[in-house]
Amino acid sequence: MHLPARIGDYTDFYSSRQHATNVGIMFRGKENALMPNWLHLPVGYHGRASSVVVSGTPIRRPVGQMRPDNDKPPVFGACKRLDIELEMAFFVGPGNNYGEPIPVSRAQEHIFGMVLMNDWSARDIQKWEYVPLGPFLSKSFGTTISPWVVTMDALMPFVLPNPVQDPKPLPYLQDTEPYTFDIKLFVAIKGEGMSTPTTICRSNFKHMYWTMKQQLAHHSINGCNLRPGDLLASGTISGPEPESFGSMLELSWNGTKEIPLGSGQSRKFLQDGDEIILTGYCQGNGFRVGFGQCSGKILPALSDP
Repeated sequence: MHLPARIGDYTDFYSSRQHATNVGIMFRGKENALMPNWLHLPVGYHGRASSVVVSGTPIRRPVGQMRPDNDKPPVFGACKRLDIELEMAFFVGPGNNYGEPIPVSRAQEHIFGMVLMNDWSARDIQKWEYVPLGPFLSKSFGTTISPWVVTMDALMPFVLPNPVQDPKPLPYLQDTEPYTFDIKLFVAIKGEGMSTPTTICRSNFKHMYWTMKQQLAHHSINGCNLRPGDLLASGTISGPEPESFGSMLELSWNGTKEIPLGSGQSRKFLQDGDEIILTGYCQGNGFRVGFGQCSGKILPALSDP
């Protein structure tokens, strides 16, 4: 398998309100779960395009700095809290000229199609490094996408009304045209010694708060030029029910409980040899539009990096 496009730039958003709320509760408490800007703009950051890989590519457990004990200096070693993030992403079609924003009313013209994405995350490295500029080595070691791009034309029969946004966003982000999609999503783990994978998450793309059109309009509002083949990701897709949480960080609630896999196995975070399999589809009347698989198997960290 090969990547479906030459990816020049990759941007990851953070557009699931439930996911942002869950993470905020874990680390800041219920009263400060959402940051003040979250309901006003689609938060995002620039990712690493060179380490976006196609489904089936093994993922090496990363190493880096961590600070497991706040009363002691940081340590260097293999990530111990390796996680997945259930995401979807879209490829930019025509793109825009430098200095010319894409209005939200025309953003649909620049969205070519979608893929499944697993944004692998090293939570212990991330916790230590992310202040003040956000994640770096905790994300850049690998991002997996499915090999088949499902065009937006194929997805339009499954379009849904956009979520109610309160407070109302600023005018450049306001859009009433439906552009949320009913895409059923699943995450399964197949650990070493397991004969079949176990599904640990059942979610849906319809749970996203910010739409792809709003993401694109916001990304380009300052004149940033987007080019054909650029990849823009949704951020972790979590629904309202615990089984729809799109990361192990949420499913294990920051490692405080086990995620059962059957056959006497359970996980809080990924172990070496674990294979993660993301799947998704739209269900029509007598037909289905599928996205294939987005999979990767964890290899041990290098012993002497």
